[in-house]
Amino acid sequence: MVQMVNVTYGTSKATTNALGQRPMQARTYAARAAQFLLLKAPPAAGKSRALMFVALDKLRHQGLEKVIVCVPETSIGGSFRSTDLTSYGFEADWEVDDRWNLCLTGEDADKQKVKAFQTFMDSDASVLVCTHATFRFGFDEVIKTKGIEAFDSCFIAIDEFHHVSASDNNRLGVILRSLINRAECHVMAMTGSYFRGDADPVLRPEDEDRFTKITYSYYEQLEGYAWLKALGINYEFYKGNYVNGLPGVLNPDQKTIIHIPHRGSSEAFDDKFNEVGKIIDLLGTHEGRDPETGFDLVRKPDGAVLKVADLVDDGPGRDIVKAALSREIKGRDGKRDDVADRAKVDIIIALGMAKEGFDWVWCEHALTIGYRSSLTEIVQIIGRATRDAPGKPRALFTNLVAEPGVETGVVTDAVNDMLKAISGSLLMEQVLAPNFKFYRREDGDVRAPMGSDDEGNITIGIKGLVEPPTDRSREICEKDMNDLMATAYQEMDRRVLSPDTAPEVATQMVLTDIIEKRYETLDAEEAESVRQHLAAHMNVLTLARKEAERGFAEGQSPLSGTPPKPSGDDDDGDPASAPNTLLEMVRKFINVRDIDIELIDSVNTFQERFEVASKSLNSELLSHVQSAMVALRVNMTGDEARTLWPRIKAFRATEGREPNVHSANPLEKRMAEALAWLKAEKAKRLREGAL
Repeated sequence: MVQMVNVTYGTSKATTNALGQRPMQARTYAARAAQFLLLKAPPAAGKSRALMFVALDKLRHQGLEKVIVCVPETSIGGSFRSTDLTSYGFEADWEVDDRWNLCLTGEDADKQKVKAFQTFMDSDASVLVCTHATFRFGFDEVIKTKGIEAFDSCFIAIDEFHHVSASDNNRLGVILRSLINRAECHVMAMTGSYFRGDADPVLRPEDEDRFTKITYSYYEQLEGYAWLKALGINYEFYKGNYVNGLPGVLNPDQKTIIHIPHRGSSEAFDDKFNEVGKIIDLLGTHEGRDPETGFDLVRKPDGAVLKVADLVDDGPGRDIVKAALSREIKGRDGKRDDVADRAKVDIIIALGMAKEGFDWVWCEHALTIGYRSSLTEIVQIIGRATRDAPGKPRALFTNLVAEPGVETGVVTDAVNDMLKAISGSLLMEQVLAPNFKFYRREDGDVRAPMGSDDEGNITIGIKGLVEPPTDRSREICEKDMNDLMATAYQEMDRRVLSPDTAPEVATQMVLTDIIEKRYETLDAEEAESVRQHLAAHMNVLTLARKEAERGFAEGQSPLSGTPPKPSGDDDDGDPASAPNTLLEMVRKFINVRDIDIELIDSVNTFQERFEVASKSLNSELLSHVQSAMVALRVNMTGDEARTLWPRIKAFRATEGREPNVHSANPLEKRMAEALAWLKAEKAKRLREGAL
């Protein structure tokens, strides 16, 4: 088992205000007057209820006449059903007539639902819930006869907003752009993903600038939980087929969602029905199905009976299982009975379902088989386990993946798969961390090197940091860091993980290239300020971890996963025990080290995480993987050679000689190659009279 991320959180408990709003909901409600709202908040933060508060205000006080709530699939529509809000202090309840909740039955966008959408637009009804698909088709039908102005008095809410794309091929994105450009209706976009997709942006920059953004971080969410206080993200390798690896990671006593591999992937070794059958056989003896719920009943060796919900079987029985899950895990009236509800289902096995918007608060373990190239999908799957529930102190995400076997002859694919796993773990660590803001710290600065601002951001001073020189660069540093980090992790190339790659190549050359591609109009100073802030965000946790591994003090490792002791517990007389949360680890690091931008640039966080992942590989296999990385490395470029020049000068000053191209040290060899390139380039320019 490779433990990639392991974080624990504090003991504060979120409270509701006089209107019955949790902190994120209150923050969103405070921005209710904005015409265009973009809410980024993690799964289980209460985005659906935040929408209800805003929508009711739009209807009652802002002159809008209709609310259209769009969700990506029918199963998510239940989150927007009628809800009692007045009992908790709000001025009105959220009421949706079953007739206008088009997610209750049928296919996503059948003709009856599109017709119902048109009927709603002609009626006096106020609230409609439908899928993205129904909205697309319904929109097209309405504008044929009434024009786009039919939506002028509407408040349109788009849940799981990362499904939208700025591409001209994305119909929902095109519709949204037309509504924004007309600027008559109101829009609220909601997403649990903190970054854009793998290719096209969700919104074009000029459109995104029109949105008022509300961001509520995973850190804020988990810090305010009453029960869930620790989250682990692990990777486990298996040999043969994935069922061989399940005994080491699947605990039948934990409430678990198992996502089997995508069909056509290398991890899928049989048809999906047989794979589910083998998983059930591993759990125990199949004793039939519950006729009311459709759940498989599996007797474990100890005699206990597991209730297994099979969402992979797409036959007629799946509708029974889906309905039972909605009923049993949420309650018929939406209210929980903690003891009874926890016992209603034990294991859920899914393929393309039970991801975004799927609410099973008791889920303790999200077990995903096979690499997921989409970081958005990883965040969504992990979110299934991060609900707060009584008796649930810890949640776990495990990615069970095939060991990159040399015998398969597909070493290149194995390398790529490892990079995906590393990228996902790096991004999730950033998502789970506090929101850091960096400022330039000079000699004699009286401010503490680490503090917090009025918005709850953790502020850290860095010597030599280039402050954003313009409003545009400042806005990027304040609002776009999560997107930029996701891009950096997704575009991680093989040079960055080669053993002969200097850290500066990752922190300077690669990051600069990403920033210049995304923000073509930035000048050199603006781009460098953004690059330094991005490098600081990506590397401060790695620096703190390295310091912790060297030993802040004797005691528990900060990554051991031991939850923090409650206040007043006996600490065995060791008050200097190592920190056990990300924030404590960083705070301790800042207290013992003055950090400057050169220290930030001296770390290749990709390489650090690769070393963690590679610990599970034997020496022969690791050698094959590393050889593949070196062989796939691109040739020397001018940018890399110039980036290595300061290191070459330092090497000459220290060693009294130039780096040797035949050195056994791969980094020295690479510096020698860079020096040769620079000399050749200089000679070329002299010949051409450029110097």
